[in-house]
Amino acid sequence: MCEWDDFAGRRSFVRARLAEPSAALVPPFVLLAEPGFSAAEQRICSEIWMRTRLAAAALERERLDFRFNATRQGAAKLKLGYLSSDFQNHATAHLLVEILEAQDHARFELHAFSYGGSDGGAMRARLSRAFDSFNDITPLSDAEAAKAIYRKEIDILIDLKGFTQATRTSILALRPAPIQVNFLGYPGTLGPGLCDYIITDVFCTPPGSAADYAESFAYLPHSYQPHGRHDAVEFAPHRVVAGLPEEGFVFCCFNQTFKFTPAIFDIWCRLLRSLPESVLWLLAAREAEGNLRNEAWGRGVDGSRLIFAPDLPHGEHLRRLQLADLVLDTAPYGAHTTASDALWAGVPIVTRPGATFPSRVAGSLLHAVGLPELIIEDQDDYFDLAFALATDKERLSGLRLRLSGNRLSAPLFDVKRYTVALEALYSRMWARYRSGLPPAAV
Repeated sequence: MCEWDDFAGRRSFVRARLAEPSAALVPPFVLLAEPGFSAAEQRICSEIWMRTRLAAAALERERLDFRFNATRQGAAKLKLGYLSSDFQNHATAHLLVEILEAQDHARFELHAFSYGGSDGGAMRARLSRAFDSFNDITPLSDAEAAKAIYRKEIDILIDLKGFTQATRTSILALRPAPIQVNFLGYPGTLGPGLCDYIITDVFCTPPGSAADYAESFAYLPHSYQPHGRHDAVEFAPHRVVAGLPEEGFVFCCFNQTFKFTPAIFDIWCRLLRSLPESVLWLLAAREAEGNLRNEAWGRGVDGSRLIFAPDLPHGEHLRRLQLADLVLDTAPYGAHTTASDALWAGVPIVTRPGATFPSRVAGSLLHAVGLPELIIEDQDDYFDLAFALATDKERLSGLRLRLSGNRLSAPLFDVKRYTVALEALYSRMWARYRSGLPPAAV
């Protein structure tokens, strides 16, 4: 809601609860967006969150008595299970669908385990076609769902949720597959006992940060985040149709408002004050809009210069995104899908990565699309670069031209290259397991 009156006291409030976990649990997902917390503290939070759940799961796991055969015939297809509630019109589905469609069905067998119900939409139908089997486990208990996964003889179970909304980590805690992987849905560790690997890249999680993750790093060569290229970006609408003024620079951030902080909003308002004809284009958030306008007024900016964009279908959203001049990232939880969508639409993004996974994703994407100069180190540089780009049309046009030229050749949007690399990771995980080796960085 962007009610920030007590924001300065939040850090000590949360840290006290991490020190006294019996008093109150801190949801790990919430901690990802809290400034001032390290990846090591995020791991501690995950461990505390799962401690009693894992203890309960250990008893149930003993009763289930899952046994795995690591010596199956090498010629058999590797069975991959994808676990999620988001197999429908959801950001994760939009990122992943083309990768699923491109996977080699001669070597891999794909099974969906869905617990989110169906929205009856086109994405749900498309995903259903991409899998060899689509299993709705919504009505099943965690133990029943784990047994359903086990009966399918899944070799590698890939969780796409982590600790995000509607998660069912208790299924992972029952260990229904010999290898379990944390991928795409949660930019952080789930703590010990749930997943053996986290799929990542060296920018998001440098090798020196391995101690902050319970999972072993499974490194993709460019960015860990996939993004398809089949969503055509049609001609942009007129600015007035999109609710924007006909003239003036358009700063944009379509991140959810829980990622906003007073510090980042200070910079945005400083940019608006420095460029009187500019506006800040944000995603509609009914419960936060009044507070954000008041925060703008308090920083000397007319609150009406905040323009709130309604939620739109993905294709229409990509179309209007082209009207933005520059995307401004948040910290410490930055843009993920919103960043890759902006880059696909041809809009540069300025980002300031920190030391945690969620703060580094946009930087990873910029490396993978050939624009690393948009990654800066501190808040002053963030303002300086954004201001320089907003006042130098030739420089900004050059960046947009490079982005347009890179789009179809850069690794970020190369579905085939990404899929081959992902399949290689799965094969290496399985080779280690078949050799009796524990999970390790691959």
